[in-house]
Amino acid sequence: MLPTREKAQLMSASEIDRTLVRLAHEILEKTADLEKLAFIGIRRRGVPLAQRLAAKIEALENRKVPVGILDINLYRDDLTTVDVKPVVSSTEIPFPVQNLDIILMDDVLYTGRTIRAALDALFDHGRPARVRLLVLIDRGHRELPIEARFIGRVVQTTDTEIIEVKFQEIDGMEKVLLVEKSAAEAV
Repeated sequence: MLPTREKAQLMSASEIDRTLVRLAHEILEKTADLEKLAFIGIRRRGVPLAQRLAAKIEALENRKVPVGILDINLYRDDLTTVDVKPVVSSTEIPFPVQNLDIILMDDVLYTGRTIRAALDALFDHGRPARVRLLVLIDRGHRELPIEARFIGRVVQTTDTEIIEVKFQEIDGMEKVLLVEKSAAEAV
């Protein structure tokens, strides 16, 4: 783990939940046919995001939204710099994506490279009718022409800052932090 120091807590557990309620309503408002709606979370923190939003929509509409899990490790353009032997987890999409309205989900949108890899991985499973992107945090600094359709919060950051999303399911805590790389790492 990179040495960092916490600068600020951007969201508490209750703020994350309120944001997800708003996003669920926004998805419902902007989706014409709920029968064709499906969520796919990018492994790791996109998965609890997709699962939680599916539960919120089910509570609001009494309709289950299928949820899939997408592992993008083998699709990354920085694969050789990540690790000698990258950890590959399974992709679990228990429904055909063909002709569905897919909402692809991740915790933080930064350069756009993760989303590019996710689109490559997703299209290996079929051709959806439409793919929209939902992120909890958009921090800017795009390197590719990728934008989210649904955004929890926009946070302006510097190149030395990192957004850390902590979900109970993965991290045992619930918050969003702004942290800064140590001086040695920032170079």
